Amino acid sequence: MVDNHVAVDIRTSFGKGAARKLRAAGKIPAVVYGHGADPLHVALPAHETTLIARRANALIELKMTDGEQLVLIKDIQRDPVRQIIEHLDLVIVRKGEKVTVDISVHVEGEPFSGTMVQLEHSTVSVEAEATHIPEYVTVNVDGLEEGSQIRAGELALPGGSTLVSDPDMLVITIQQPPKVAEPEPGAAAEGEAGGDAGEASAEGGDSGGDSGGDDAGGE
Repeated sequence: MVDNHVAVDIRTSFGKGAARKLRAAGKIPAVVYGHGADPLHVALPAHETTLIARRANALIELKMTDGEQLVLIKDIQRDPVRQIIEHLDLVIVRKGEKVTVDISVHVEGEPFSGTMVQLEHSTVSVEAEATHIPEYVTVNVDGLEEGSQIRAGELALPGGSTLVSDPDMLVITIQQPPKVAEPEPGAAAEGEAGGDAGEASAEGGDSGGDSGGDDAGGE
């Protein structure tokens, strides 16, 4: 079931200048392609589309003057500084059709005391029905000891999903936390010795100053 229905405009002007004008008007330029159809250039409402795009592999039912078209957000181009969406690639999908997508790996549980989880790959590729794409795959690492590894083929994928990634692809490793380098004892001792010498020199200077002052007062 698709909950995201968005009314779009067909674009007839192209180029950077036209795209800037669209974004200034609160719209996002996008291109729709797939299933052998000619690319269709459209503009989507920015606020509504940005909220939809927060979910990975989001589906949108585009509402156009000549009907509706189901699409999958395939690629998002963002401004590197402001992180606003500048352009979208939307691929046409059909209900019941299988699509290949990347889904995120979510880690649950705590490994054996004194170890940490090293996430080797944060996503895996799966094939799923277009209107039932899972958001993520969960991996439980509770109690796993150092040296334990989990590969893509060992993941318990959500129902209706088939693994596309290499089954031997390493996803998670349990390892020791990296050690923090400590200063060598000799270096610390030298620093303390230097500090003591400086204090002694300063005390000697104070002594000389006091003596000179007393002599001057005697005169």
